[in-house]
Amino acid sequence: MLQENYITLKENGHAQIVIRKSEFICSLARVTTEEEAQAFIAQVRKEHYKATHNCFAYVLGMHDEIQRQSDDDEPSGTAGVPILKALQNLAVRNVCAVVTRYFGGIKLGAGGLIRAYSNATSHALTEIGLVRRVVQQQVFFTIAYPLLGKLQNYLENKHISIIDTQFTDQVTLEIAIDEEQSSTLQQQVYDFLNAQVTITTGDLVYNELPYDPHQT
Repeated sequence: MLQENYITLKENGHAQIVIRKSEFICSLARVTTEEEAQAFIAQVRKEHYKATHNCFAYVLGMHDEIQRQSDDDEPSGTAGVPILKALQNLAVRNVCAVVTRYFGGIKLGAGGLIRAYSNATSHALTEIGLVRRVVQQQVFFTIAYPLLGKLQNYLENKHISIIDTQFTDQVTLEIAIDEEQSSTLQQQVYDFLNAQVTITTGDLVYNELPYDPHQT
């Protein structure tokens, strides 16, 4: 069941930073259950079994109902909590972060560890990127081939992305748009193409849009 719009990770990935010879690798994954989060944590721990620490945090649920974190033997409060706060600062949901540390021989102190784990997580989120998952209405436009370029340009000028294109004896373009704008757009396209279009609506779906927290 679709609920509401939210911000999450664009895709799974990792990024690293080096602080005073210690390497911090932040691995990020989209997850929807605790089982998925724990499986991802186990996967990272297996991959980095020689690491000094594999600390983690994850946030699940439309209202952050589930929040977990672990310092993995770092001093209490210096790893898991900073990772969790980095996720919360960007208001991301359904994301698991594991920060792997390979000790470089220089102790960072409590304050240094907090900054390191926080910065490693924030850096990875920025490098991998975020998306807004928005609930939108599927709309399908079926037209003759000669009208394809005309409709593509029309939608592009309205900054509406084409999600999929199906080629049969005619062409069907799929888009997603906010439900309250759907009827207006359908009428506009119908008029623009002089009724030479068959329009059908589909389900409400999650559509993923680029999200830059620095431009909000």
